[in-house]
Amino acid sequence: MRQGHTNLRVNDKVEVIAGKDKGRVGKILRIVKDTNRIIVERINLIKKHQKATDATHSGQIIEREAAIHISNVMLVCPECAETVKMGKKILDDGTKTRVCKACNATIEISK
Repeated sequence: MRQGHTNLRVNDKVEVIAGKDKGRVGKILRIVKDTNRIIVERINLIKKHQKATDATHSGQIIEREAAIHISNVMLVCPECAETVKMGKKILDDGTKTRVCKACNATIEISK
């Protein structure tokens, strides 16, 4: 895959297929194109130790999502509810759309 290219979009539902969170499903929050990584909601959680900035703000441990590589996730089709490969199709009006290779349903960006 070339750098910065992905067929996934923000708010897509994906399932992790490799790593410590294998089998878990989440929504894409952010895509980092230059490193081919994504941040998925409640997946790959890390603990970040934040130092106290001054006397009024105490130090704390923040739990947040870390980025995972795009190749470690697969899209979940909203129609057949399975992890699927996706293709592209040009409709009659000339617009490109993503389609599920399993059930041929169009994959819209879910909100």
